[in-house]
Amino acid sequence: MTSMSTDVTTNRHTLTALAGELLERATRQGASAADVVAAEGDNFSVQVRLTAVDRLTRAREKRAGIRIFFGHRSASASTSDFSRESLHRLVDDTCALAKAVVEDPMSGLPERSQLATTFPDLDTYDATSLAPDLQIELARRTERAALGLDTRITNSEGADFNSSAGRIVLGNTHGFMGEYRSSSFSTSVSPIATDVNGGMQRDSWYAVKRKFARLESPESVGHEAARRTLRRLGAKKVSTCRVPIVFDPDMAAGLMSNLSSAVSGYALYKGTSFLVGQLGQKIGSDLLTVYDDGLLQGGLGSRPFDGEGVPTRKTVVVERGLLKSYLLDSYSGRKLGLASTGNASRSVGDSPSVGTTNLYLTPGSWTPDAIIKSVKRGLYVTELIGFGINMVTGDYSRGAAGLWIENGELTYPVEEITIAGNLKEMLKNIDMVGDDLVFRGRIASPTLRIAEMMIAGS
Repeated sequence: MTSMSTDVTTNRHTLTALAGELLERATRQGASAADVVAAEGDNFSVQVRLTAVDRLTRAREKRAGIRIFFGHRSASASTSDFSRESLHRLVDDTCALAKAVVEDPMSGLPERSQLATTFPDLDTYDATSLAPDLQIELARRTERAALGLDTRITNSEGADFNSSAGRIVLGNTHGFMGEYRSSSFSTSVSPIATDVNGGMQRDSWYAVKRKFARLESPESVGHEAARRTLRRLGAKKVSTCRVPIVFDPDMAAGLMSNLSSAVSGYALYKGTSFLVGQLGQKIGSDLLTVYDDGLLQGGLGSRPFDGEGVPTRKTVVVERGLLKSYLLDSYSGRKLGLASTGNASRSVGDSPSVGTTNLYLTPGSWTPDAIIKSVKRGLYVTELIGFGINMVTGDYSRGAAGLWIENGELTYPVEEITIAGNLKEMLKNIDMVGDDLVFRGRIASPTLRIAEMMIAGS
């Protein structure tokens, strides 16, 4: 095994060699099993406000973490100091910690047969290197576009541009060693609008992609942010009522995020999900088909293997309302008597947990306009506030803002209201799904309509 130099230069060869040497040292210390995550990355972030640079950060980071087992006892630790002394101390100290903790019969690495053997290229990395001045100008262009769309846009909370690129290496004592690279580019802006009466509103918009060439233009992001802000001017309350609710794609994605939390193995074995014992049961509308796809080309959550080395896959979570699968890592799978679904999520130095890859509601056949036109009287939700969700019971109550629908038309902006229901009923009462699925994050959804919910207003 190649010995580590006093200060390791982190390239592909040395990250892999580093992981291998840490595993070898853990084995020499008597560990029954171990895994190592080593990561490096470059990050650039700039925020401008009214053309001036408010914040600028550039970081080149490297970190290594190890998880060590002595039988069913385990501990994890990490370091950003890649000197020989620090890395050896990392292994020795983690061994000592692992020997001191209580046993957990469900702990351990995945079985060898479960580990990835192929590493598909998922189009997640872009080698494009942007000069700092260009990234600053892209943020300024985004803000200028927002400020220049309409004279009622009078101020800005700032515009951001961010870029990052990095590499992850994962190895374990079962002989697994894998690595992948990823990148992302994003821009956002939050303009402020003022009406003739002095009333003020803010909103925002953003874009994010793995590849710079696929990122929406600063002008399109700025114009959309301004449009969303302007439509909120003159907002008012509505009276308490029960009406159909249309969730715009971002708010619908939030609903899918709630579903992903409910199908997480950890919530299920702890009994803190309203979907406990519902596998194979009808939990939603026939229009509810949800996938988690770790192999989606260019996806923001795509990767060839998960945080334990298990291959990612396309998992049918819900099919026409039937709950087909939970999302599991090895530990939660053992707790539930099920196999991992390749959804182990992990930060360097932490034990795995469950996370989504690219989770989405499959699109339907209605255009967003058709869904709005179907509503005689109801609410188009564009913002949700607070965290009033009880994942044990499914009870749902959140502050909301949006646009009031009257006779199939968006009529006026609404704010300072609460929408309430229960996730069990909400999922079953999805009666229209849009055709406008766009991934702007790891969880995505098209527009959707819920047949009826309670609005608490004036």
